[in-house]
Amino acid sequence: MKVFLTGASGVIGTIIRSQLPQYDFLAFDLPNHDARNYNDVLTAIARCDAAIHLAWDTRIENWKTGNINPENGLMTFNVYTAALASGVRRLIMASSVHAHDYASWKGPDLIDPNALPTPDSPYGASKVFMEALGRYFSKEGLEVICIRFMGLNADDRPSSDDPEGQKKWFSHRDCGELIKAILEARSVPNNFVIVHGVSNNTGRMHDISNPFGWMPKDGMQF
Repeated sequence: MKVFLTGASGVIGTIIRSQLPQYDFLAFDLPNHDARNYNDVLTAIARCDAAIHLAWDTRIENWKTGNINPENGLMTFNVYTAALASGVRRLIMASSVHAHDYASWKGPDLIDPNALPTPDSPYGASKVFMEALGRYFSKEGLEVICIRFMGLNADDRPSSDDPEGQKKWFSHRDCGELIKAILEARSVPNNFVIVHGVSNNTGRMHDISNPFGWMPKDGMQF
């Protein structure tokens, strides 16, 4: 299977490629490729069987900055429209747990990925836009899976500067197995699914149920 992968040299892209060497990834990333350029996206994605969209300008737009970069939305739109035009049906989109304000979570029920999103920042709102576009394009025939990534770090350990980092950790192995389960799934219910990307940590806040048979094998227990 040949997989179109934007943001291939970023943290998540590097993790996915290292965890899933059995796939033929078409690395689509700056400076050789630009997801803001629709024709560039269309030419590259047309040679693939599935797509993963990770590219994002986090320098200007992340959950801490309070800013947005409209080019992030443009890249998202380009990937959706190019996939539809070229017949690439299955797309995995990098959303974020910031699409829902988990800091205000009181429990005991875990956060449902299908609940009305309440973004915690302009960045989170941009990810809600990504998901909303996915819902639209799923009605046009695309199979869209939005992964709300949590604590996925290059060193494969919980964040040391976050007092709740152990609750939020997402291991490299669990990430790779989630991507594999999605790529290999026979179908996507209603052409649209949101999945929380987090390991099975003690005190986790997010419901990790999904239709792909994925169950995290790792988790911080304390």
